[in-house]
Amino acid sequence: MRDKSAHIPLDHASVSPIEAAEKLRAFKEQMLKRRTVREFDTRPIDQALLDDIISVAGSAPSGANKQPWTFCLVQDPSLKSQIREAAEKEEFENYHGRMGERWMNDLKEFGTDHIKEFLKEAPCLIVVFKRIYEVDEAEGKQNNYYVNESVAIAVGMLLTAIHLAGLVAVTHTPSPMNFLAKVLERPENERAFLLIPVGYPKESTLVPDIKKKPLDEIRIAY
Repeated sequence: MRDKSAHIPLDHASVSPIEAAEKLRAFKEQMLKRRTVREFDTRPIDQALLDDIISVAGSAPSGANKQPWTFCLVQDPSLKSQIREAAEKEEFENYHGRMGERWMNDLKEFGTDHIKEFLKEAPCLIVVFKRIYEVDEAEGKQNNYYVNESVAIAVGMLLTAIHLAGLVAVTHTPSPMNFLAKVLERPENERAFLLIPVGYPKESTLVPDIKKKPLDEIRIAY
């Protein structure tokens, strides 16, 4: 039988179907405007805003509530330059041999290459690390559960919070990403999961004219 001694009442307020539909419709319209952006204005982001964004991500569910994530906010110009240099080195290898022909063809419409100016231009880089295990002084190494799934959910909430805050971002994966742990001097139990430049878009920023799959293609009703 489950021990409920440490449980508290659920803080939940139901809404009517009409109100729910209105809220979801407004939220969906807002989220459909979210786009990946690679051109950033250099103006800084208020620190309190960044903290609130991270707090939203930190509210995500996780395996056994282990919360196996660390969000590093990188705003120091020197560190951003080091990250850009290391990322472009890996990306050069990706664009010149690691990525197959099909992958390269799929990227053509986006006009990307190994040059990543946004890593320096964006006022903040959020480097997401997954915590593979924890180290307890008394019990030693303790593995976390469903780490990739938990961190992926948190990143989804992070990107949503960024968008709702009026900011833009790009999810960057300069694989392999081991250099991020070295540059930021992270502990052995952390592995780089995602690099997310965040900021305000440059004026007159253009984005690819892409479409999302319609509901009929992503939902299967049984």
